[in-house]
Amino acid sequence: MFALSDHRWLSLLLLALIHIISLDGAKLQFNISDNEVNKDEEEIYDKTNAFPEDIIDFRNKYAAKMLSYMNQSVDPCDDFYEYACGNWKNVIDDREAPSKRNNLIDIRFKLMDIVEQFLLELDIDQLAPEYSEEFLLSQKFYDNCLNAKIYPPLKSEEYVKTLKAIGGFPAIDTEWQSKNFNWLNMSAYMSNYGIEGLINEALSTEYPFGPFFKLPAIGLAIELHYDNMQRTSNAYLTNENLMIDILRIYGVEEKKIDQTIADIFKFFEAILKVFEQVNENVLQCHSFTNMSLAEDAEFYAQWQNYYKIAWMGKEFDFSDEESHEPMPCLFFYKSLNNISNEHSEAIANYLSLKFLYRMNAYELTDTKYQKDYCKRRIMRTFPFLFDQLYTKIYFDDEVRKDIKEMVKVIRDSLRNILREASWLDEETRQEALRKESSIVVHIGRSEDPELVNRLIREMRNLTFVENNYEANNLNLRKFKSFMKRYNGLHADDISNTTKPLDILVGMQPNAFYYNVENAVYVMSGILHPPIYHRAWPDSVKFGTLGYLLGHEFTHGFDTSGLSYDSEGNNRYWWSNDSFKLFNDRSNCYAEHYQKYLIPEINRFINGNLTKDENIADSGGLREALIAYHRRIKMKANLSWLLKKDEQMPGMNLSSEQLFFLSFAQLWCSSYEEAHYWEEFLNDHPIDKYRTLGAVTNNYDFAQAYDCPLGSKMNPTSDKCEMW
Repeated sequence: MFALSDHRWLSLLLLALIHIISLDGAKLQFNISDNEVNKDEEEIYDKTNAFPEDIIDFRNKYAAKMLSYMNQSVDPCDDFYEYACGNWKNVIDDREAPSKRNNLIDIRFKLMDIVEQFLLELDIDQLAPEYSEEFLLSQKFYDNCLNAKIYPPLKSEEYVKTLKAIGGFPAIDTEWQSKNFNWLNMSAYMSNYGIEGLINEALSTEYPFGPFFKLPAIGLAIELHYDNMQRTSNAYLTNENLMIDILRIYGVEEKKIDQTIADIFKFFEAILKVFEQVNENVLQCHSFTNMSLAEDAEFYAQWQNYYKIAWMGKEFDFSDEESHEPMPCLFFYKSLNNISNEHSEAIANYLSLKFLYRMNAYELTDTKYQKDYCKRRIMRTFPFLFDQLYTKIYFDDEVRKDIKEMVKVIRDSLRNILREASWLDEETRQEALRKESSIVVHIGRSEDPELVNRLIREMRNLTFVENNYEANNLNLRKFKSFMKRYNGLHADDISNTTKPLDILVGMQPNAFYYNVENAVYVMSGILHPPIYHRAWPDSVKFGTLGYLLGHEFTHGFDTSGLSYDSEGNNRYWWSNDSFKLFNDRSNCYAEHYQKYLIPEINRFINGNLTKDENIADSGGLREALIAYHRRIKMKANLSWLLKKDEQMPGMNLSSEQLFFLSFAQLWCSSYEEAHYWEEFLNDHPIDKYRTLGAVTNNYDFAQAYDCPLGSKMNPTSDKCEMW
């Protein structure tokens, strides 16, 4: 993704453990080991060919960290994930997390800590005076959150008042009447607070950035499915206990609590039968009816209320027959309408409980996590403001240069793979090579200063209420939901070349391939360990960031990417013969991954759903290793450097073994049952099987770890390989 001139490849190591920023006499000291001051080659390596002491010290510490994650009692050829990550969850810092923990996602904690330092130490008038009003407002919301009594949850009259206005809470409202209730309207109002009711809205990444609709998740803390609804299951009991807790907080009598919950579970049983009918798949759901939502006049009129409530009356076209996704599934929602006739009170109570569950931050399990909770809320609500500050202070041009060189060799690897793929015919190969050569790489973020300024200025429309956390919580949630929809709501007055808001924010641990633009984005927030550090040997760099770069490039050539050409146009460019062979190879991935059983939820990985990510992982890993070998060849004339630079102290591993270990440790993770259900219908597989699937389909891994044919990590000589 990035390009450094070849003669500069050696200037890759740097370290300054304390970054000091002087602003007109005011000093801000931020202790960060991931954004250092670069040093020239002469400073990195002296005439005796020795590494500087700071690099040796850093590598010692990071090698010790890598070793601490491992379970070396496990044979890497038997279970490479357990070998690489078996002890990770036992040594990680204790932090507040609303979802699973994994090594890559934990970069967010570093970014959250930077936001805290901004809020507590930054002199905004000397760095970004144009945003002083917005920055001071963010400080007010942060202080209000820190000083509020959030845990344990308490009854809130603010929330009760809001519920009464959006649909009602019959369990506590004796005047509630079913004739005045509509599940769609209440779900629409909930979406304005960023809470999924019975409508699961996602946003298109293409202009005009309208909504499309997935099937909703059912339940509170743990998603409920047709096969985890037994009264003795943890999912059932956890949801039941949470509902009891909330109903008690809001003063519902015990006898009424039992009936309320029994009625809600009857609704769950009815709606989950519909989920089972469509195999929990929105595309399969569409196939259950020949009529589109636009053709059903009665239901279309009802659905228009959603746009009046959630989109300020703005509507989007449901008549696009080329894509099923933008349209709500008529079969599901007509079934839900019928169920609502019998269970309207239960649905209203369920939606109210879900609203209160989200508002009362039930993921917060102890007051010791409140600071983390508040930092995360503020960073996610005002991402454009903090990204401006982060970019000014932390993003290092020397890092950009190093990554550009990594991108260069990754691209060379992909290009060679495309040239040598014997299963492609020449016409398709030339189209693929044209597409690869046209991919644009952005490092840091996408730049749109005018739009970003507009987005930050929207904060001035946000109301802060002194000493009222609940009111401010409602306001923040509503603001965040509005900002998420900003491009769609303002499609008439923004350019049709405007990009998705996500790629305007560098301060996130992520990278993207954007089909419409044929572009790869590497966000600046990802350039921290365990993804990247300039003091690492290339064996680690290419196993981490190199793999991720290759992963994103490969998305241009997966089952979605093949529908977009070199200019980002939706154009199918494959010959029939090449597509048939492509399909055979992609089905190999589907068949391989769907053999992985997730014992915690007794489900198998959905190989078809995760196919594109698995193709990208496999291609990314292969491209990164080829690129790494090319980099080593470039260093071969400096044998002293090659020997020292490719090792991590105290780790008795070859450079190739270190490459694969670094890759696996990106996905070290810790799941609760809820997280398995959250991710089961995601297009990324569970982290453990993501790792195992990638290495078992990699010939070089088996060779690096000397895994015999027939071992669990090298089960067969026939492996899935696309790129």
